[in-house]
Amino acid sequence: MLNMAEGLDRLGALASSPLMATLGSAFVDAGFEIAIVGGPVRDALLGRTTNDLDLTTDARPDDILRIVKPLATATWDIGRAFGTIGAKIHGEQVEITTYRADSYDGATRKPTVEFGDTLEADLVRRDFTVNAMALRLPVPALVDPTGGVEDLVARHLRTPADPAISFGDDPLRMLRAARFAAQLGFDVAPETLAAMTELRESLRIVSPERVQGELVKLLQTAAPDPGIRLLVETGLMSEFLPEVPSLRLEIDEHHHHKDVYEHSLTVLRQAIELEQARHPGQAPDVALRLAALLHDIGKPATRKLEPGGGVSFYHHDLKGARLARKRLHALRFDGDTTASVTQLIEQHLRFFGYAEGTWSDSAVRRYVRDAGAELERLHILTRADVTTRNTKKAGRLARAYDDIERRIAELAEQEELDAIRPELDGNRIQQVLGIGPGREVGEAYRFLLELRLDEGMVGSEVAERRLREWWAARG
Repeated sequence: MLNMAEGLDRLGALASSPLMATLGSAFVDAGFEIAIVGGPVRDALLGRTTNDLDLTTDARPDDILRIVKPLATATWDIGRAFGTIGAKIHGEQVEITTYRADSYDGATRKPTVEFGDTLEADLVRRDFTVNAMALRLPVPALVDPTGGVEDLVARHLRTPADPAISFGDDPLRMLRAARFAAQLGFDVAPETLAAMTELRESLRIVSPERVQGELVKLLQTAAPDPGIRLLVETGLMSEFLPEVPSLRLEIDEHHHHKDVYEHSLTVLRQAIELEQARHPGQAPDVALRLAALLHDIGKPATRKLEPGGGVSFYHHDLKGARLARKRLHALRFDGDTTASVTQLIEQHLRFFGYAEGTWSDSAVRRYVRDAGAELERLHILTRADVTTRNTKKAGRLARAYDDIERRIAELAEQEELDAIRPELDGNRIQQVLGIGPGREVGEAYRFLLELRLDEGMVGSEVAERRLREWWAARG
């Protein structure tokens, strides 16, 4: 519940900070207005911490630069064409932007940049009312022309202007609605929700990189599932990640299986809980969260209705990995993220064989080798993938994973599992066998690697003897 008195006190404290007091006085002394705008004002009222310090002014970029240079240890003008000047003052980074009065052509989301003259007009053109508030400096005065405070109290997400116009100007705002709904725990106003559904196809004019950026920001929130539901329900998710709404498989009265869509959202929630418990204070793991959301996207394409009412999804892990790789590439995800997500999806079923019967040390070593750098993420994903309501089954799986992690830790301590390699390198293999570089060295290396995985460390003398025996058996 928003406590307005406390929120106003926080705004006052923000306005009176050394940084804001310095900027406020400097701009007013130069004959200009300046105000803190958007997220910092919203978050101060809500009692949330913010890392962004955004300000707006009627000063043009050249004037902004002239005013802040004597105050700053560094300035940058990479956003100058859009009216934005950055500066580092009192050890903090700020961005100061000239009032805007942009216009859009409807064909792209890139506006024709036009500078404005009033704070109120600048605020009305912003994405949501809760982001369309400003705090004038140096004498703090809250400016709220679109009812942002009332929407904060009601926990309501609404556009300042007609949502059809707002989203028509910039379709990416529809994805921001989902992100803010998840991040702030707000409901979306009915007319805003209707416009998102009606205009979903306009998202196609937005670049894949921008869509990816909003998806990442959504997944970085503490609880992204409400935003994901919003994107699915409005049809927006079908425009850039159709595999997720496709998880809503039809269930008939004769063939029963769990709701794959709800299961995937539960896995995502549980993965985030485990991630935060294991790595408190660390940045959100986007690759893990993507893998959790997408781990079962191969099921719709592999579903088979079996005699007797059963349903199978054979090889959905492999199919899902291929689908994920294609989709993440289309969204311009970097190679490392794509590789991590696809590997996790491909391997997310491996553990369940262990739960059905204790593996040998050799099988545990192979599990570690195949997981490689993704082992910790695979631990989390596999644990999160248990969503059964059968407490007996859930307990058995949890105990099995406790056991495999214990055995991995023991083997790692004994054998340095993190860097599994044969006990003889390529040069020694050539010396022992009396051969030069070539294909046979690689084959011998793989033989020794299998020996290492099957039997652990046997010592260099035994490894050399076994290598000679293997070589002799080849004829």
